[in-house]
Amino acid sequence: MIREPQQERSRTTRRRLVDAAVECIGELGWTGTTVALIAERAGVSRGAAQHHFPARENLVAAAVEHVGEVQIAELKRHADGLPSGSSRIEAVVDMLLNLYAGPMFRAALHLWVAASTDEALRGTLVPLEARVGREAHRLAVELLGVDESHAGVRELVQATLDLARGLGLANLLTDDTRRRKQIIRQWSRVLGAELLPAATEPRQRDVRPKTR
Repeated sequence: MIREPQQERSRTTRRRLVDAAVECIGELGWTGTTVALIAERAGVSRGAAQHHFPARENLVAAAVEHVGEVQIAELKRHADGLPSGSSRIEAVVDMLLNLYAGPMFRAALHLWVAASTDEALRGTLVPLEARVGREAHRLAVELLGVDESHAGVRELVQATLDLARGLGLANLLTDDTRRRKQIIRQWSRVLGAELLPAATEPRQRDVRPKTR
């Protein structure tokens, strides 16, 4: 009877710490973020923070996973409302190109910059980001309804995600909403011309006569 409330409190504390870590990193950067500051922001003692996350790198790993999970969950949440047919591509592109806007991306960017010169942080960050990137790519393929066995499809999907990150970076300094809308429309036309055949055509089968 006692374990369940304790476990729930433990999960709540961890989530508050992770949320506070994302906020602090986004506002103050990696060098300005400490476990003590995160604990204060989360409303827990430093000892409680270190109980859940013995080192700052442990907390950062949890924060990166959380950012990725939130981004993927956001895509999945809107997936059921996507239209069908040719208009679906622009709707998916709009979702993807807005994926890296906001405080979650700002926190991730601070970590990427810090990891470029911090070997320990890079060792923590790279495998986590790779896993999140693979899941985002897989979901983008699923939402677009395309077949990666067609030449160039995988590269176009990845280019869409890379474009989203670039637009997210541009949006950090100024509100880039108007320009992003124009890019969404144009990139959707490009993808429509290139990807619709990959979404509608069956895979080519080898029908050449067999030789003995």
